[in-house]
Amino acid sequence: MIDTVPAITIRREIAVPAADLFDAWLDPELVAEWMRPGSFAKSVVRIDAREGGKFEIRMQGPTGEVPHRGVYRKIDRPNRLVFTWISPHTQDRETLVTVDFLAKGKATEIVVRHEGLPDEKATNAHTGGWTTILERLSGGAGNAAHCGAAG
Repeated sequence: MIDTVPAITIRREIAVPAADLFDAWLDPELVAEWMRPGSFAKSVVRIDAREGGKFEIRMQGPTGEVPHRGVYRKIDRPNRLVFTWISPHTQDRETLVTVDFLAKGKATEIVVRHEGLPDEKATNAHTGGWTTILERLSGGAGNAAHCGAAG
C-alpha cells in the first residue's frame, strides 16, 4: 500500500471576476465549451448545481467518449467549489477536486487541487488535462469565461 496519495495543483490567473468564473463551472452550456482537454472536440454535460447534486461530463475524444461523473460536496459562491471526480482515468475510483477562486483585483486566480489520484500515470494525465482545461476557460474555444461574464 502506498503511504502517500498523489495530488496535483494547477493555478491560472484569468482576467474575469471570481463570481463569473465560478458560475462558468456550474452552467452546463459553458462547461460543455471549455471542460475538455487537448484534442477532445466537445463535451456533453448534465449538472445538478447544488450540494449533494450530481454532474456528468461525457468528453468526446478522438478515440471515443470518456465519461466523468461526481457529486458536489461544497458550493461556496464565489470562493470554493468541491466535488468528487470519477472517470476511467481515475480507474473509476472516487477522487476529490477543490477549486478555489481567489480575487486579484479585476482578475481571478483559479487553483485546482485534485487529490486521491490512483497512480503516477493518472497524476500526469490529469496535470495535462486540467492545464489545458484552464487554458480553454481563460480564453480559448469560444472564450467561455467571457461568455459567463456577459450573462
